[in-house]
Amino acid sequence: MDIHERFQLIKEVGEELVTKEELMDLLTKKKKFIAYDGFEPSGRIHIAQGILRAINVNKMTKAGAKFKMWVADWHGWANNKMGGDLERIQTVGKYFIEVWKASGMDLENVEFVWASEAMGKKDYWKIVMQVARNSTLNRVLRTTQIMGRSEKDILQASQILYPCMQVADIFYLKADVCQLGMDQRKVNVLAREIGEKIGFWKPIIVSHHMLMGLQQPVSEEKDAVERAIDMKMSKSKPDTAIFMTDSEDDVFRKMQKAWCPEKQIKENPVMEYCKHIVFEKYDKFEIKRPEKFGGNLTIKSYEELEKLYADGKIHPLDLKKTVAFYINELLIPVRKHFEKDKEAKRLKELVESYEVTR
Repeated sequence: MDIHERFQLIKEVGEELVTKEELMDLLTKKKKFIAYDGFEPSGRIHIAQGILRAINVNKMTKAGAKFKMWVADWHGWANNKMGGDLERIQTVGKYFIEVWKASGMDLENVEFVWASEAMGKKDYWKIVMQVARNSTLNRVLRTTQIMGRSEKDILQASQILYPCMQVADIFYLKADVCQLGMDQRKVNVLAREIGEKIGFWKPIIVSHHMLMGLQQPVSEEKDAVERAIDMKMSKSKPDTAIFMTDSEDDVFRKMQKAWCPEKQIKENPVMEYCKHIVFEKYDKFEIKRPEKFGGNLTIKSYEELEKLYADGKIHPLDLKKTVAFYINELLIPVRKHFEKDKEAKRLKELVESYEVTR
């Protein structure tokens, strides 16, 4: 692949690139570069973290990335996830990795790095201290949405430390590119602001789209990022999220209840799944329906689907049934892995026994 092809592939991942010029310069200088994403192990893993994450990672590795997945167990502990039980958080981290093993992720070019392994290293904490010394408390508080919190929440002292740790993660991992969700952009911008001041570099940000939950969108007037955070899949609302180990019946039931207004494309979660998942994995979309309702229909691109749906030529129920079918097809290898692998099955049962915490 030439530089422009690599750039285009990364652009497909990034809903926002900061900056395009810096990314092009990086690709010009390096055939291989380091990209990272951090995940806080908490509860079950849904398709945005599973299938969509695998799709995006594979595009990044194809473009030349060595991808480092930062298992942020100590960050989850600082954020009081899983009731602040570090052992449970680490169990969830192992479960997440098992899901990715079966989700089609390019594991040859992915390295899983546990935060807990860095916690005993002076070099890591030196970076954390450099970040903290060069950031005001108010500036750190403005990044709290990265933890699923707001500036209005009553925060524990550990949660003030969290953003400083997350900025330090970037430089500790030697990441050229921060490839996280749009909800993490504020802390990545902080890293760009202070990176060169503390002797490092200005990391490039490739922020991926956050897949909507299946519920009706929120109506409050907020900025685009805040609205996207409010509308994304949530583990605390299980019927609005499709989990990687959901049964076939679960998927059809949840999709049946999904918000999917007739002819509406914008902020329609079912159409989002078509765009960001189904058409990324399949080259055609086949709707099965009786002749009296128009007969079977084969669609070869998302753009074609969008036009047909906007024109009212596809009923929401037919769209939901078809999307549920394709999502189930993608989940079959994951279900089989957790049925056949004894350790994976044990981890799944443990995680599903844990109470979901915010």
